[in-house]
Amino acid sequence: MIRVLIADDQPLVRAGLSALLGAEPDIEVVGVASDGREALDLARSLRPDVACLDIRMPGLDGVSVTRELSGPDADPEVPVVILTTFDLDDYVFGALEAGAAGFLLKDAEPEIIVRAVRRVAEGHGTIDETLTVRIIAEFNSRRRLQPVTADRADDLLTPRELEILMLLAEGMSNEEIARELVLEVSTVKSHLARMMPKLGVRSRLQAVVWAYQNRIVRVDPSGPRGG
Repeated sequence: MIRVLIADDQPLVRAGLSALLGAEPDIEVVGVASDGREALDLARSLRPDVACLDIRMPGLDGVSVTRELSGPDADPEVPVVILTTFDLDDYVFGALEAGAAGFLLKDAEPEIIVRAVRRVAEGHGTIDETLTVRIIAEFNSRRRLQPVTADRADDLLTPRELEILMLLAEGMSNEEIARELVLEVSTVKSHLARMMPKLGVRSRLQAVVWAYQNRIVRVDPSGPRGG
């Protein structure tokens, strides 16, 4: 059972998300908060598997809560899905830097929201398809996740790690990467665990953004593509 915390300052959104996720047989909504401070307190006491946070909330915003729940000093560490009505907003970039595991627009189709919660609970990052290229392109033009440390990833990564990074940038899960490369899932996880410290990132999403920043994968309106 996936235990979920929902935080949003709009009662209708809270009720809608609670009804949507609570209707799934493998998801339980264990807490509902109306502001960031309440969300942080509930997360620390309830220890949910996933926290779905509005990006703009009174008290503490979604970025601040994400940093507390998913940053390097988080205790307990809780994966965060950010919900936003703003498809390109400074808060989105701040949340990615803070360690958010996923981003969704609030008007996303219900099945997309449910699937995102499941993927994040399984350890996979997720971004609404309408956001992916725009977020990465915007990072390329105006923001830096962390200093670029190499012109190309093969200066830092083994050939296998580079293969995995490319497939990760295509949105593949660990299981899909394992099938593509004919590896055990545990082997893929081991490669990811060794790769991310080399890139100076803490999450799969940050690794993908690193790949775009360093032109390992190039931004293309039709979708990710190797370069």
